Amino acid sequence: MPEMKKFFSIAGAVRPEDHYFIPHRLDESRLLDFIEKKHYFILHAPRQSGKTTAVLEWVRALNQQGKYKAFYINVEAAQAARGRVEEGMRTLLHCFRSDIMLCFGLEDPAVAYLTQEIDKGAFSGNALYDFLQFWSQKTFDAEHKHIVLFIDEIDSLVGDTLISVLRQLRAGYVHRPGAFPQSVCLFGVRDVRDYRIWSDKEQATILGGSAFNIKAESLTLEDFSFAQVKDLYLQHTEATGQIFTEEAVQYAFEQTAGQPWLVNALAYQACFRDMKDRSQPITLEVLERARESLIKRCDTHLDVLIDRLQEARVRNIIDRLLSGEEGGGFPPDDLLYVRDLGLISRQSIRVANPIYQEIIPRALAQTRQEEILQDLTWYQKTDGLLDMNKLLEGFTTFYREHSDIWLERFAYKEAGPHILLLAFLQRIINGGGRIHREYALGRKRVDLRIDWKTQCFVLELKIYRKKTDLVKGLEQTVEYMDSSKATEGHLILFDRDRKKSWNKKIYHRIETVQGKTIHVWGL
Repeated sequence: MPEMKKFFSIAGAVRPEDHYFIPHRLDESRLLDFIEKKHYFILHAPRQSGKTTAVLEWVRALNQQGKYKAFYINVEAAQAARGRVEEGMRTLLHCFRSDIMLCFGLEDPAVAYLTQEIDKGAFSGNALYDFLQFWSQKTFDAEHKHIVLFIDEIDSLVGDTLISVLRQLRAGYVHRPGAFPQSVCLFGVRDVRDYRIWSDKEQATILGGSAFNIKAESLTLEDFSFAQVKDLYLQHTEATGQIFTEEAVQYAFEQTAGQPWLVNALAYQACFRDMKDRSQPITLEVLERARESLIKRCDTHLDVLIDRLQEARVRNIIDRLLSGEEGGGFPPDDLLYVRDLGLISRQSIRVANPIYQEIIPRALAQTRQEEILQDLTWYQKTDGLLDMNKLLEGFTTFYREHSDIWLERFAYKEAGPHILLLAFLQRIINGGGRIHREYALGRKRVDLRIDWKTQCFVLELKIYRKKTDLVKGLEQTVEYMDSSKATEGHLILFDRDRKKSWNKKIYHRIETVQGKTIHVWGL
């Protein structure tokens, strides 16, 4: 049977024997220090960022060293138990038994213990504590090793089941390492301090930090560096001979900001869907097409992120971010939550990477876009070029007729006008061009660049509140035209003053600034 060729992983944990793989993403010396100091700690990072892959690699390394007995377990199966603690304990013990059998064999004393407990059919609220105490003692007696436990998807547990697990681990902490695991790592999307857990039993919200106040430290897993992206793509070149141009690698890093799933998915689309001829290089143009395919397809990873946009504490931040309005005043826990989801950067309040930056407004505009009845041919000239003035005249008519009703029922109030314009443009531009978006909190503007054949249009969007907004907007439009080498510039000012009539709000005039012609649209 021929050997399976490696490929870029786009689902689940990476298997080094099957996938191109970036090893040693955890700070191993730091982790070893935690273990030697008998710390209980947290590892958190957004979904599909490589946490499970990195931990599994570390668990294998620890077991090969022979000093500790390291064990990984995923507890997501107990999510269905929600607040039913007994059912949650039953599921957890089943998971421990099956995984211990796979990792350490039937002869491990934990298997017989767990089988006996499961056969009893009754589970106490201390079942996990009792088991870990038994296993730790037996392991040290038989193997002279202490247990190091890694619990994955800890934040998938719900209600009293999660509270019970955290408290049982806390209760056993004082007995480590002889009668409880020497070190425990809980890992998931969020830091335990961000947990707000509703207890049916206590009829109160329990803070994760209080239920697990033995945590020594919280770690996060960084995204890929440029060097790691280059290394990952080089593995494909070495295996197949198909090269990535330097420009393509740089583009991949810039578009993904090193988010591991996106780095892999972009290359998978390019190499295993679009360009299977290994004699052909992966160029910038190939990756641009692959990026567009990812965005349009919206795979599970992206779909999960989009679903989060409807949560109130996510919406409150993303809404103002998309509109470019002033920042500040966000509850720190909300910012932490949105960062932990991977939606915004850890360095500033801006969307985490250009691909998410494209997907978020598209997703929010999608339902509106489908309701917009517009035909591309209305806005094309006889030579196939785009008539942007005619297109924006069409949007002006549409906005006047529909904005009051649509914006009223739209959850994203601040960014509503911008998203409505994006929906209108996307309906048209999908026929043969591309829209590039740029926005960040506090910029008081949203930059759009539309590429259509040989044309490059700049659209500067601003909320109009005072006369200086026009002056500033003209300056910003010129600046963006220069950096984008645009053939046309348009400044669109949304006036949110409900007391003004449409006749006063709506206008179109031409301004000349620094030798450049700018179309100004009042809405």
